[in-house]
Amino acid sequence: MKNLKIVSILFFMLTLSFVNFAQNVEFDKDNFKENKDGLKAAKENLAVGNEIFEKGPVFYKDAIVHYEKAQNFNPNNADLNYKLGQCYLASMYKLKAQPFLEKALQLNPNIDPTIQYYLGKSYHLNLSWDQAIAAYSKFQKTAMSNQDPKIGEETTMRIKQCYNGRDLVKTPIRVFIDNLGPNINSIYNDYGAVISADESVLFYTSRRPGSTGDKIDPYLNEQFEDIYISERQADGTWSKGTNLPKPVNSDNHDANSGVSADGQKFIIYLGKDNGGDLFESVLEGKEWSKPEPFNKNINTKYHEPTGCYSPDGNAIYFVSDRPDGLGDHDIYVSYKDDKGKWGEAINLGATINTKYSEEGIYMHPDGKTIYFSSQGHNSMGGFDIFKSIFNQDTKTWSKPENIGYPVNTPDDDVFFVISANGRHGYYTSFDSKSLGLRDLYIITFLGPEKQMILNNEDNLIASAAKPVEETVIAAEVEVREAQLTLLRGVITDAISKEFLSAEIEIVDNSANKVIATFKSNSSTGKYLVSLPAGKNYGIAVKKDGYLFHSENFDIPKTAAFQEVEKDVELKKLAVGGTIVLKNIFFDFDKATLRPESTAELNRLIKLMTDVPSLKIELGGHTDSKGADEYNQKLSENRAKAVVDYLVKAGITADRLKSAGYGETKPISTNETDAGRQLNRRTEFKVLSL
Repeated sequence: MKNLKIVSILFFMLTLSFVNFAQNVEFDKDNFKENKDGLKAAKENLAVGNEIFEKGPVFYKDAIVHYEKAQNFNPNNADLNYKLGQCYLASMYKLKAQPFLEKALQLNPNIDPTIQYYLGKSYHLNLSWDQAIAAYSKFQKTAMSNQDPKIGEETTMRIKQCYNGRDLVKTPIRVFIDNLGPNINSIYNDYGAVISADESVLFYTSRRPGSTGDKIDPYLNEQFEDIYISERQADGTWSKGTNLPKPVNSDNHDANSGVSADGQKFIIYLGKDNGGDLFESVLEGKEWSKPEPFNKNINTKYHEPTGCYSPDGNAIYFVSDRPDGLGDHDIYVSYKDDKGKWGEAINLGATINTKYSEEGIYMHPDGKTIYFSSQGHNSMGGFDIFKSIFNQDTKTWSKPENIGYPVNTPDDDVFFVISANGRHGYYTSFDSKSLGLRDLYIITFLGPEKQMILNNEDNLIASAAKPVEETVIAAEVEVREAQLTLLRGVITDAISKEFLSAEIEIVDNSANKVIATFKSNSSTGKYLVSLPAGKNYGIAVKKDGYLFHSENFDIPKTAAFQEVEKDVELKKLAVGGTIVLKNIFFDFDKATLRPESTAELNRLIKLMTDVPSLKIELGGHTDSKGADEYNQKLSENRAKAVVDYLVKAGITADRLKSAGYGETKPISTNETDAGRQLNRRTEFKVLSL
């Protein structure tokens, strides 16, 4: 009986202690009679914090330092804990919010109905799915009585995201995620990385001090945006980001968006007009041009925050909140017409766009895969990154696929781009170890995990024989890479070796259609083009005063990713100059020109028309297979077939000569298939000008 009494007393004392702990303590002199000076300082900090808090959420982070000082003096004030929790949710330390919100509710269960929403958000960010769902659901009961239906709708969305997240974290994808480090990131907001197809150049946006205008946006309480550039070093690291000077950056908001595959032009968001429009800047030698706005089919009086190029440069995918959309912000596409003008914007439709917001559209260099961020679909919280593939046959997009956890998190994960080979991704996210409010990260995709090689030993107790060993070899895991070819190199004058700005024309030989044109850089001669698998490409490098250079790439649909280095030396138009016409094709063992030759032949016709005094010889060549006499006759007939085509097109016969050289002038070995293919060729030589 005595022991029971003691237990009862202890229980009462513990209960009393808990009640005292959970009691709300106001900043009142009666509660702090022994520390009037401390109370005075705490109330002053509280007043300053409240003044900042009243300005709105974008200022919350600035109130933390003052609230913390008041909190250190009096940790048991419900209102202060509630506000401090909200402030942390708006800061780079948002994962710190949870204990303050929990304590606020404990101190005063009736403090404010919205505390359940903020608690839900805090649990959500900490991957506490069930607790988040419970808190959101409690808040939703309150929100249902609210006159604004958007509040209830948003809470429903967040609950759904928690269920999505609970499923997605069960099957994480195999990746390394690394912060790009202090050369790129700062303690401020850094985001929106875009890369050239070969990962040699990186553009990104930052709100750090030292911007071109170096001013604070009073509505956002942050620096105006500026665009920075970094280059990949020989050791694989990124150089320290540098601010692009005027005219690219201005005194207002300047944010980069899409960059062309070769890194020679990029899309810029300028925020001073129409709520923000999209502009284009082009690298001319070593200088970036003044940004020029896209036309009214892309820019409207509404908000167009981001966009990207298709790899051939003939389409722009962009985001807009124009009123004809399906949700808050939708993704649209505009195609370039024959005159180089951007056509009417087309909504990508309900497969891609949701009733929520889509953002950060990116088209992969394969020309068929898009990545974008969305608050809808099966997002696990905020914006998640999704992937969709265009089916050229059905003209439809595949159902967007969440690229998975841990790349996607309960916070906003946006502005995702991926290298041409599919091995590295770059995106903007938040992490408790971030250098700033938002940081840029690199993702290394590891692919599916290989099954372990099993080595089972059955120790047979009843036998003195050697243990039985059974080795099971697991099947290899296929690591999928993008199916495209990156062709890059440097274009120079064949004699002087001077770097040249030349036009690179890409032709679909089967369709006899020019599908893209690019230019090499005038200062470096560098060029880069992306060739998605599944086409027979004719490549022509052209410059006034020079003979054009011809290349052929026949890339089957099943071809794996490859990078091809091809430097081009252009020969000036001069007597004796020769070029190989690599896109002239004949039927097997015949002199019949195939339709795929049309673009190359038309290119030759144009040269003859542009230079009316030009006279040339068309020479046919074979490999060493077959009889000498047969090869000689075949080469003569093939050269004549080209001459006949030109004459039929209007080039006078006296300007043309055909010659067959059979196997007598090889340019490579005849011992390999590749060598023999090079020897089977059609050339033309300048006879006179």
